[in-house]
Amino acid sequence: MGKLQDKVAVITGGASGIGAATARLFVSEGAKVVLVDLNEEKGQAFEQELKALKADALFFKANITSEQEVAEIFKKTVEVFGKVDIVFNNAGIGRVHPSHELEYAEWRNTVNVDLDGVFLVAREAIREMLKIGGGTIVNTASMYGWVGSPGSAAYNAAKGGVVNLTRSLALEYAEKNIRVNALCPGFIDTPIIPEESKQALSSATPMKRLGQADEMAKAVLFLASDDSSYMTGNSLIVDGGYTAQ
Repeated sequence: MGKLQDKVAVITGGASGIGAATARLFVSEGAKVVLVDLNEEKGQAFEQELKALKADALFFKANITSEQEVAEIFKKTVEVFGKVDIVFNNAGIGRVHPSHELEYAEWRNTVNVDLDGVFLVAREAIREMLKIGGGTIVNTASMYGWVGSPGSAAYNAAKGGVVNLTRSLALEYAEKNIRVNALCPGFIDTPIIPEESKQALSSATPMKRLGQADEMAKAVLFLASDDSSYMTGNSLIVDGGYTAQ
């Protein structure tokens, strides 16, 4: 029996990268997964890939910055699978611009997705988890929720917000059997990183390589499963040593 046997997990940003790697690992551990992404083509293809492996999987196209669409994600999940046990709150965006050139609209969009969207998903997840007596939420923050970097003011501010949002929700719902933790990845080898940047980012990391999506998925599994049953409000930094420098 897997670590997530018969659990229902909602994964935002689930069509590629860390989200997709986590979905694969979750179904291998017995979970039913609901994939949420804006990329409908990738999402539907990934749903079919998982179903071909005899997994219970559903894809929903949704924008996590829309209260209505987030509510619909959870409504449909409960209609199909009956409950929500786990949420991997992973959808996000990132852009690099000198701060003096950053348009306010771009600042707002980054914070809207990377912080406001995380809150909206977590809020709806908690509403469902209260009905069944508990659950686990894993929010994707970043090592840049802990340290600064030039040209990423909006992203860093949002991810720092996710770290503290995670603490606040964890304290608020600890007695309700809802655990809330954060994953803080370093530089991960996913399509979001341009090929021309990979060598420099590897060199900046003490382990001299990029992390892999599968490595992040294992950390998410730890936080989502009973292996971390006495952890809440924690931010797990998985960054090849970057923030230790």
